[in-house]
Amino acid sequence: MLELSLLLLASFYLGWNIGANDSANCAGTAIGSRLISYRRGMALVAAFALIGGVVGSAKVVETVGKGIVAAPLPWQALLVAMGSAGACVTLATIFKLPVSTSQAIVGGLIGTGLAAGAEVNLSVIIKIVGVWVASPAIALALAFSIYQLFALLLRSIRRSGFISDLLNWLTLASAGYAAFSLGANNIGNAIGPLANLGLHSGWITLLGGLALASGALTYGHRVTETVASGVVSLDPLSAFATQTAIAFVAHGFAFAGIPISTSQAIVGALAGIGLVKGVRTVSYEMLLTIGIGWVATPALAGLVALGLWKLIARG
Repeated sequence: MLELSLLLLASFYLGWNIGANDSANCAGTAIGSRLISYRRGMALVAAFALIGGVVGSAKVVETVGKGIVAAPLPWQALLVAMGSAGACVTLATIFKLPVSTSQAIVGGLIGTGLAAGAEVNLSVIIKIVGVWVASPAIALALAFSIYQLFALLLRSIRRSGFISDLLNWLTLASAGYAAFSLGANNIGNAIGPLANLGLHSGWITLLGGLALASGALTYGHRVTETVASGVVSLDPLSAFATQTAIAFVAHGFAFAGIPISTSQAIVGALAGIGLVKGVRTVSYEMLLTIGIGWVATPALAGLVALGLWKLIARG
């Protein structure tokens, strides 16, 4: 009973980190464009992410739980992996950096797997890393195309009041879809490690969704500031294009069972908007800082998990 309680607590902590760091990726642009207040935006994210996790997270759970390290790990090793990943994301959130919980937990599992002498599935890891590299470019192309297409369509409408109302509704709808996709793709990062021991059920998925929702509601404001205004200035059409792009990317790879970084996707999408508006509007210093965080997150989580498990195993 103690083992299960500790594992569930670690899973909840990891899910809380997803909500605290990644919820900004769903509604941060809508908040930045002043379409919706922070509180309402986070409530929207919490609700739709919970639904997405319950409905669509099964394939990512399987990949995280049994695809990276196929053999069951000691429960203490999983505890170390989740704790290390969660701590790295918490640190990034404190510094307002959008990082990848997917990268953190994958790094943590690789680290503990190697330390425990378990076989790490290199082909799955290569596939995941390849998607991590490709997803920002896909999001960039989608955001750029969506913005251009809808700008063209809206220019044919002469009623400015109708255009404004339509954009508001489209932006809110895209925020909800992005949150749904976040839940479908990223809740598996929190509860997937439990599946390594055969612990996977509807109530555990619900627990992961509630953890994500609590993170969004209690500590999502710090990274939201960065996403809302730190990379590129936003208007409602930009917010809609950005959120729709990351929703498509996250949802699509959830179907494939690949845990992606919505943080990478949102920055790629924002860069796409920057191309539309002019490259001078993009904060390249902020993009560089975020890029360093992407590389450091899995490496740090993996090294911490590897070192901690080696120390525990020796003791």
